[in-house]
Amino acid sequence: LRMLQVKLIVTGDDFGYCPRRNQGIVDCFLAGAVSNVSLLVNGSAAADAAELARRYAIPIGLHANLSEGSPVCEVLKTNSSLLNQDGFFHGKMGFRTALSKGLLNMSEVKQELKAQVELFRELTGHLPPHMDGHQHVHVLPEVRHVFAEVLEEYGIKYTRVPIEPGLHNCDWIPPSLMDFYLGVEEDSFNTVDVFTRHGIRWPDIYIGLSTMGKNMSVGNIWSAIDTAIAEFTSKAPSPALPPPQSRTVTIELMVHPGYPSVPPAGGCGEGPDDFSQSWERLHELQTLIKPELQSHYKTRNVQLCSFKDL
Repeated sequence: LRMLQVKLIVTGDDFGYCPRRNQGIVDCFLAGAVSNVSLLVNGSAAADAAELARRYAIPIGLHANLSEGSPVCEVLKTNSSLLNQDGFFHGKMGFRTALSKGLLNMSEVKQELKAQVELFRELTGHLPPHMDGHQHVHVLPEVRHVFAEVLEEYGIKYTRVPIEPGLHNCDWIPPSLMDFYLGVEEDSFNTVDVFTRHGIRWPDIYIGLSTMGKNMSVGNIWSAIDTAIAEFTSKAPSPALPPPQSRTVTIELMVHPGYPSVPPAGGCGEGPDDFSQSWERLHELQTLIKPELQSHYKTRNVQLCSFKDL
């Protein structure tokens, strides 16, 4: 049984959120700790982020945002079902509530997603090789269909399906957050068929919920990877594929490194949120650049890459 080859995409989310987030993500990329980024085109430092990606040749995709800040589509900025009474998106939970009450117009969702793809192309000069959802909005009921249609229309091949192996055993995650994660997981299971029908692909394994913020450590990144690989290789292979242990396994690790935001700079129109101003971003950055994490990758035959290398 030869050693499994692992391709690991370490994606820094929320690129473009603020200058200090951008700087932190770039520092991680230059240290070889992040291999891919996901751009918030409605972030206050999105143009700066696109410029940095160009300067340092950082592989970049789109972090579609329907929940935080303001829309980028002009027509939707003043009067749309996507906005709350203050004229901003409904928020992480507010979006889910509005959706469950049937208050969101899916043609407006589609309009905004397409406007974000177009703005991404304007900022970077190319279409995103991958596109996922800020706060996992892309796997929600109804939204998942519209999201898949937009990806198919633009020929965007890759996305993220946030189903994390071993999540249920992570007893350090507080119950309220675990409830949210389990909701994301259930929505993700229900999205697999939709994305598959539209010819969209995603890595074999997703990790990132159990390792966010203060919960990140070299040890728990490794145990998350080990747990995931063990589960993946134990699955009965489909007859059409070679047995898992003789092929490459692809993993996406979602991370949120950065230097803490300093208001008023940052955010997507409303200023930076608490998580962005907290030390947890810096903790992720410091953990990801640790030499022992890097050497761990080498000994375990893990190769960092981006979606366009798959």
